[in-house]
Amino acid sequence: MSSGVTHWRPSLLPLLAVLILLPTMIALGIWQLDRAEQKRALQAEYDVRAGDAPVSITARLQPVEELRFYRVEAKGRYDTEHQFLLDNRVHKGRVGYYVITPLRIQGSDVRVLVNRGWIPLGPSRARLPETPTPAGPQTVYGLATVPLKGGFRLGQPVAQDAGWQPVWQYLDLHRYRDAVPFPIQPVVVLLDPHGEAGGFVREWKRLDTGIAVHQGYAFQWFSLAAALLAIYLFVNVRGRKGGDRAGEQLK
Repeated sequence: MSSGVTHWRPSLLPLLAVLILLPTMIALGIWQLDRAEQKRALQAEYDVRAGDAPVSITARLQPVEELRFYRVEAKGRYDTEHQFLLDNRVHKGRVGYYVITPLRIQGSDVRVLVNRGWIPLGPSRARLPETPTPAGPQTVYGLATVPLKGGFRLGQPVAQDAGWQPVWQYLDLHRYRDAVPFPIQPVVVLLDPHGEAGGFVREWKRLDTGIAVHQGYAFQWFSLAAALLAIYLFVNVRGRKGGDRAGEQLK
């Protein structure tokens, strides 16, 4: 006679797989939600500061909080020797580069990186596109931003004795600072779309662009976690009940 109690003794390997995959999927979902919230907070901070008068970038090294998300003004000359192209930037379905040029602040050796905008890929990656740069004193207006951690990174620091690398895959301000012989400000200036300081295509996206995408990814990860748990419980409970019925028939 059956006692009516189902004894569940799951196999070890499937159990271990679920114990590893389930927390991972949940963690990835939470991470995507966190990314969405970060973008929302960044845009909110920018919206508050964008209405203020432009902040001057000076010859002294300024704290990041003094500049981030403010409209800024900087005067100096472009340093094309330490310019680089940021690779794999897409604009309207076309692949190209961002042109990142340091501006030497007048009266000092301090630089600030200026993103002068997007240019299309040349005939091949072996032949880089032309990036005409105005000579002489420039007044740069734009938005001071800080590259997101995890989004912009260099593979390796650039060795000064190995020559300058004209194309980089990622940007990390700390590694750029280690690669050059001069101090730099802790922000990257997105050149104003209407500025005349040697810019290219400058259709900058809002900082909160992609929130819906992150939320969609989060939903997918949470759905996968729920599906994994449901399948695991269904297979094990059904399999155990089937085994119990088979045992009763043999009695």
